[in-house]
Amino acid sequence: MSIALWTAQILLALAIGAAGFTKLKDSREVYANARPPMTTFAAHMPTWLFKALGVVEIAAAIGLILPWATGIASILTPIAATGVLVIMVLAFADHARRKETQAYPVNVILGAIALFVALGRFLGW
Repeated sequence: MSIALWTAQILLALAIGAAGFTKLKDSREVYANARPPMTTFAAHMPTWLFKALGVVEIAAAIGLILPWATGIASILTPIAATGVLVIMVLAFADHARRKETQAYPVNVILGAIALFVALGRFLGW
């Protein structure tokens, strides 16, 4: 189970870290037009919130790997996974509100991986 959890943590960290990095690198407008409908939410939020989301996603990516790998404050890894799950639930709700059904699978898959990591690390699988 450890290999499955590590694989999930790494994949989730790569996905969420890349999304966060892109939010910090690009302007809201550039990001919103990059891959609709996955990115159109950016056009409807303030710039400060868009950039803050990027910082939170990068912090989550670090939190998914570093604490568990070092054994220092290991509890932060399942907490980071829970945070990613919350982000995915909110993203799904936002896409549903806008009827952007093409975005659902990404939110569901990343949310499921985050749930697996959170449960696995909280329960010590």
